[in-house]
Amino acid sequence: MARRKAKIVRKTAETDVTIEMNLDGTGKGEVSTTIPFLDHMLNLLSRHGFFDLKVRSRGDTEVDYHHLVEDIGICLGSAIREALGRKEKINRYGSATVPMDESLCAVSLDISGRPYLVFKVNFGVKKIRDFDPALLKDFFKSLTDHSGMTLHVQVMYGRDNHHIAESVFKAFARALSEAVALNPRVTGVLSTKGSL
Repeated sequence: MARRKAKIVRKTAETDVTIEMNLDGTGKGEVSTTIPFLDHMLNLLSRHGFFDLKVRSRGDTEVDYHHLVEDIGICLGSAIREALGRKEKINRYGSATVPMDESLCAVSLDISGRPYLVFKVNFGVKKIRDFDPALLKDFFKSLTDHSGMTLHVQVMYGRDNHHIAESVFKAFARALSEAVALNPRVTGVLSTKGSL
């Protein structure tokens, strides 16, 4: 099998994002987005999914965090898609339920080639320091659109927005790790159509 790595660079008038991802890594994260809370979440994704992930980005955060969060999602989704190549021999499906103290999140995903997001997470209106957690829906929407992934995220309950977000990223990391894992019993791609 080819090495399942990707490097994505995206430069616009609003943002400058570079992401390097190795699906078969050890969980080493080197993340610097200029948004400390997002750095924390992406490092969790790297560690709990056993992905090597490098993220360097900057953007017009003096205006709002939205552009940068969305573009990082675009680049991460593109990196996942590129690293998977033809998607041969992968499990395709993954799911995980992860607690974080009082919060519990379930994630199920399908690397189907059909982007779709169901995001049942209620953050309310309270920010995490200066970060609006409602932006995480935009992050995952961009990620699913550019990875070609169907993703269902449901937080069953939780009180603290930091814990809720952490349970989301940890569950997503574990589900994605399961879905991209190579399965020796799979010939080609896991689809009756013969393609994903």
